[in-house]
Amino acid sequence: MSPTVGTRIALRPPVPAALAGEVGSRLLFVSPEIVDYELGPVGDGDLREVTLYSDGPLGAAVEGKVHDMLDNDVRTQPAAPAGTVWTSPHAPADRGDLWPELCAAGVVHEAGEGQVAIGEPLLSLLEALDELVVEALAGDFTVHRYRYPTLISTRSLARSGYLANFPQHLMLVTRLRNDVEVYRRFRDEHAGGDGPGASVLELAGNVDYCLPPTMCYHTFSQLSGTVVDGDPVHVVTARGKAFRFEAGYATTLERLWDFTIREIVLIGGRDEVVAARERFMHTVFALAEDLGLAGTAQVANDPFFGATDTPARILSQRLLSLKYELRLPVAADRDIAVGSFNLHDNAFGTTFDIRAGSHRGAPVAHSACAGFGLERLAYAVLWQHGTDPAAWPEPLRRCLPGSGHR
Repeated sequence: MSPTVGTRIALRPPVPAALAGEVGSRLLFVSPEIVDYELGPVGDGDLREVTLYSDGPLGAAVEGKVHDMLDNDVRTQPAAPAGTVWTSPHAPADRGDLWPELCAAGVVHEAGEGQVAIGEPLLSLLEALDELVVEALAGDFTVHRYRYPTLISTRSLARSGYLANFPQHLMLVTRLRNDVEVYRRFRDEHAGGDGPGASVLELAGNVDYCLPPTMCYHTFSQLSGTVVDGDPVHVVTARGKAFRFEAGYATTLERLWDFTIREIVLIGGRDEVVAARERFMHTVFALAEDLGLAGTAQVANDPFFGATDTPARILSQRLLSLKYELRLPVAADRDIAVGSFNLHDNAFGTTFDIRAGSHRGAPVAHSACAGFGLERLAYAVLWQHGTDPAAWPEPLRRCLPGSGHR
């Protein structure tokens, strides 16, 4: 059912128009009553109003939450434009909305909120893109490859700072308490009809595990208390399923609750890690050009939410160029981040007691990571080149099944 009630909220003081995206990326996490929103209009360089849509009237409490979020997370952010560090020489494609075409052809199937099943040729494209990224990585570094479990310990995520910085994305895992009376009550109260309701949590056990939001936390947990001696950096890569609650932001293959990520972690001394990130970034930019993809790479920031130091963290990321995003078009008026390249300084080395060198007395390790959302990347390639594999660039065609390359 479409929301029928619109509530206009005047922003006093207004928010700089350059931060409108930061406002929009947070509104649906403010309250479950907000199911859609509209920003604007913008006047004199400022965003002065938002309209919130809901299934019923919104009370003053929700408006108060919106202003609290703006005061805490947005208003004190620097209103500086994103710095661009790479621009593709290729022009964007000239085509309409791709999603209806993929749905009609059975290439994708919406299986639930933020969940999409994919078929051919998208499935082979996703595999080919992953292979090309790993090839590019292996051309620059000695690589240690792993496959991690789906579940990650909540303790590891807490240790990493994820729980404090990104609570809006967290997806916890629980289970029924191992008690025969609990199982009987579950069968009696929840096993029929449409399945369990919210009251099932009264029967649940611990929350010792989460669905992983990305792969790098597995890597840091794996290396906790160790000494790594890379030449010049220790490189770990893994591919796996990642999970982030996206509220109503989930759409097409652009933003999913359940997606596939290829992640690379670089660990070593500070100068070596900084140089390795730079080197791999430019290798990926060259790959994007070889694939005929339009796009840019820009300074960016993570979606910190609700912490008292959110603006300071965002400012630090942007001023120190700690995060870059590779952005590719998926529509005539819209692009998305398909990958990111992040510097952590020695934050995770300190937290997880990882040393860079040949002995326990070696310095605390610095780290960086690069991650690629493979569904997003494949969607951008389809928008640029279409759904016929015969029209795809040669580097992709040679990675497809039956090409003779595999």
